[in-house]
Amino acid sequence: MNFAERLRQLPSVAHLAALELTDATATVVATIENRPGQAGSLAVYHALATQHGGVITPEAAALGLQWYAEHTADALAHPGKHPNIDRLLAWSQGQSSYTVRLVAASH
Repeated sequence: MNFAERLRQLPSVAHLAALELTDATATVVATIENRPGQAGSLAVYHALATQHGGVITPEAAALGLQWYAEHTADALAHPGKHPNIDRLLAWSQGQSSYTVRLVAASH
């Protein structure tokens, strides 16, 4: 399944403005916003967190790499081009988990 097909299967993120990823000290290490260029990553990280109790574990990160499909191969070939995938690549090889804080959209 390619990335576009996967996105169609993930829950909507229309209710979110962003999500924040925090480390064990509750420090925000990344923010993914609901805007063009990041909305797909927002959907992936949101779905991973939903399936894994609100955290991105190494196992969740590995699953996310599968969901990014063809974009994961591009990220491997071009480090730095896809920072949200690069993050999952690193996290999938580590031991740490990262908490996901949802930021609601103001409608």
